[in-house]
Amino acid sequence: MSLFRRALRLLFLLMGLLVSFIMAAAIFFARSLIAPPRQRLWATPADLGLEYEEVQFPAQDGVRLSGWFVPATGEAAQRRKGATIVLVHGWHWNRLGEAAEDMASTLSGASPVDLLRLMDSLHQDGFHVFMFDLRNHGESAAQPPITFGLLEAQDLLGALAYLNGRSDVNPQRIGVIGFSMGANSLLYALPQTHSVRTAVAAAIAVQPTTPAIITSGLAHNLFGSLGGVIVPLVEQMYRAAGGARFATYQPSFAATGANETVVLYIQGKGDTWGSMEDVARMAAVTPRAEGPLFVESTHRFGGYQYLVDNPKVATAFFEQHLPE
Repeated sequence: MSLFRRALRLLFLLMGLLVSFIMAAAIFFARSLIAPPRQRLWATPADLGLEYEEVQFPAQDGVRLSGWFVPATGEAAQRRKGATIVLVHGWHWNRLGEAAEDMASTLSGASPVDLLRLMDSLHQDGFHVFMFDLRNHGESAAQPPITFGLLEAQDLLGALAYLNGRSDVNPQRIGVIGFSMGANSLLYALPQTHSVRTAVAAAIAVQPTTPAIITSGLAHNLFGSLGGVIVPLVEQMYRAAGGARFATYQPSFAATGANETVVLYIQGKGDTWGSMEDVARMAAVTPRAEGPLFVESTHRFGGYQYLVDNPKVATAFFEQHLPE
């Protein structure tokens, strides 16, 4: 066999391997958007010595959801007069946050986010706290694919309706903290919270993001320059599973309908998946926005961790906008 033919065969072999890698990467990425791998619940509020209630409730569109209601106690709780904070987790997480123990977390550089810590701090400050799993996550029912907050907003609306039915919750003193897709869910839900039954007085949106931006940023983080080839394939697979074009999802459009809800935006400066410009655009069109509060971070997960490490930022914000 001539040297030329050997070189040609090697070239075809390498091209075949490259195409196989691109397809495998696209399938891996698309699967995480269609049916995310579920993280088990690795702890409960009881591990912190707290009483809590196991809760199941329907999303606004009927999907079965699971969560915990952690009632406040003592003098601080009496002072808050039924004020309640809802925690809404991000993509791939569950109500406890992100364990960062699987292969995807290793590849992407994800680090743990402990929402139980944040809950404990809010609880100590006298707030009731409601934590729940979004659809397709944790112990809640499956309803694939994920929609980057568009349909997940129905989960938050269901949580608000559930809280409205509790005698120990003041429906006019409810706050929400959403992370990533949970922050998107918050923005999509706010235009639908005109009634007392689903009212949100104040909210914190931690690193919401436009899907077209985060899918591109994450793909580049995982696959380098090949990300530009992989994302269109991922989008085709995602659409075949019932999703819409990534460009269809625009949480900034929903933010314009946030009504009277005060929204504090938080974004990490070192986030290579999302962008400060994207969050600044959302804040600019939100009727009653605060921030964005741009915080130091070395990764997207550093932006999430900011509020876990600085829970008094949340307490001070809700003290101002959920007055006693």
